[in-house]
Amino acid sequence: MADKAQDDRIDARDQGRDAVVCPEDRDRVALYGLLASGLQGPVGQDWLDVVSGLSGGGDDLADAIAGLASAAAQADPESLGRNYHDLFIGVGRGELVPYGSYYLTGFLNEKPLALLRQDMRRLGIERDPDVKEPEDHIAALCQMMAGLIEGDFGDGVPATSSRFFRAHLASWAPYFFKDLAATGAGAVYPALGRLGQVFIDLEEHADALFEQRRGAV
Repeated sequence: MADKAQDDRIDARDQGRDAVVCPEDRDRVALYGLLASGLQGPVGQDWLDVVSGLSGGGDDLADAIAGLASAAAQADPESLGRNYHDLFIGVGRGELVPYGSYYLTGFLNEKPLALLRQDMRRLGIERDPDVKEPEDHIAALCQMMAGLIEGDFGDGVPATSSRFFRAHLASWAPYFFKDLAATGAGAVYPALGRLGQVFIDLEEHADALFEQRRGAV
């Protein structure tokens, strides 16, 4: 994402918006949705077909998208199902534990999850009763971020999604995506990890600029 795009996004945040999502934020929603859909469970052929058709430009984010597209074009759902099991389920436990509480405390269902649930109630985000995993799963948090940016949850004020990002993703998602990028489980999941690394880094940079500008007002 170029600096100009970041500046445009910050301007949109400063001005506020009523159910109007600027193009840069629509891109953010799409990227959060892509990460969520790729990590919430084993993906199918439809997901691979869509992702393999993605293209990028010349920056780090575009390169990461192109790398994921290339990996998806050569993958098959059966092998990815095995990769997902080895990474996140395993025998007793997978290679990675994709929960905020675990990354922040070393244990599941700890204080970070309780704080997330408080914010979810405040923002009107309801847990899907069919989902058994704790709400601080990386895929669920990416879905929440997409909904907050788009205005499906919360008050639609950009500062709300900014606070949520800092409280529930910025503190641990970079480490998770770094670990995912370093795995040897096929090509798709490391490529998702690389995309997550680049995207969250850009989100952190843009959020810091946003906070600086708000503080200067």
